[in-house]
Amino acid sequence: MFDKYSLLRRLQELSFSENEYWVVAGAAMVLHGFRFQTHDIDLGCTTLLADKLEQQGYMVLRGKDGSRKILFSEDIEIFENWIDGTVEIISGVPVVSVDGLIAMKRKLGRKKDLTDIDLIEKSRGASRF
Repeated sequence: MFDKYSLLRRLQELSFSENEYWVVAGAAMVLHGFRFQTHDIDLGCTTLLADKLEQQGYMVLRGKDGSRKILFSEDIEIFENWIDGTVEIISGVPVVSVDGLIAMKRKLGRKKDLTDIDLIEKSRGASRF
């Protein structure tokens, strides 16, 4: 499990350029403060970084659309060009924006993603008062 502190520490170990990757999914939920922990780390990345990682021998799976999913480690998966919305910097780390996170989770449409959207929207509503 990763809390915000251990998540940031693990991301700093990666030594990727902040222009080549961004945090998505559950890890983005933690960095935005909507959740306290996540089981793993999902990242989006540029085609350039995906090319580098594939050349370095990381296991790559291809989606129906040809995009790559890179199995970077036991706790990190990296998805080529997986992004909606914009990227913002949180604690020195590139993270998908809240609106982008909602859009990505809406496209996935799984029960857990819809539950996350409800949590985000309730949290955003509560912070406006």
